[in-house]
Amino acid sequence: MILFGGVRDGNERYCDTRCHENGFVLKFAGQLPQDRVLNEVARVHQGPCPKCGGPGPVDVHRVYRVWSAGILTRWSHFPVVACRSCARKSQAGGLIFSFFLGWWGIPWGLFLTPLQITRNIVGMCGGPDSSRPSPDLENFVRTAMGVQMIQQQRHSPPGVPPVVVR
Repeated sequence: MILFGGVRDGNERYCDTRCHENGFVLKFAGQLPQDRVLNEVARVHQGPCPKCGGPGPVDVHRVYRVWSAGILTRWSHFPVVACRSCARKSQAGGLIFSFFLGWWGIPWGLFLTPLQITRNIVGMCGGPDSSRPSPDLENFVRTAMGVQMIQQQRHSPPGVPPVVVR
């Protein structure tokens, strides 16, 4: 719910311009042909790792972090599209970051630090099934394809249909 301000688009309302653009991308990406998206997902999943260039499978992994200072505690997670080895390195980085910077907030740092450390350990030991792409990878690829098509349409001369890559 947005009480003041925001950006309107017809009957929809977004918190700011960035949220509006993200909503537009998601709407556009949702209209892409499913077979085309699945082909691109399979290509990314079996392709080289975008971080190290090594062999796949590539998927979306999550890295969890927390840092605290006094009464302020900030926790987050972010996706990493990479092979399992690169994902484990990123998750180990999140674990170390949280271990050294998470405890220093009362009360949330003491509660959230073990939680975020555990989430990283679980991710390092488990992670997505390497035999098939995860739904997160499909969402990531679909969104990237939507962004690419929107950018092509914005840069195409009027009256010229955009060229769709892959």
